[in-house]
Amino acid sequence: MVDHKHYTYRVTWSDDDEEYVALCAEFPSLSYLAPKQTAALKGMIDLVGEIIEDMQANGEQVPEPIAERRFSGKFQVRIPPAQHRALAIQAAEQGVSINRLVSAKLTVA
Repeated sequence: MVDHKHYTYRVTWSDDDEEYVALCAEFPSLSYLAPKQTAALKGMIDLVGEIIEDMQANGEQVPEPIAERRFSGKFQVRIPPAQHRALAIQAAEQGVSINRLVSAKLTVA
């Protein structure tokens, strides 16, 4: 049984709607609008709970919460050879590995 409160929620202001919009990373097609941040978040949490109940009743696969997933800390990225070469040069000039250089660049982003 998945706890709908373990999902990744975000609330932000929507200029277009002139209200707060709540989102859930695991259910990107859903959103919930409300005049207050707390109301938007509560509405979205309740909505996700309802969606999960429906999915389970219909035998559908419920997304695993990101917070409960295990991550290895590794992922592969394909880049053009010229960019790979440029990163290798930057790493060599800084006396670090490409991995450390790219990790530092991602941290800044």
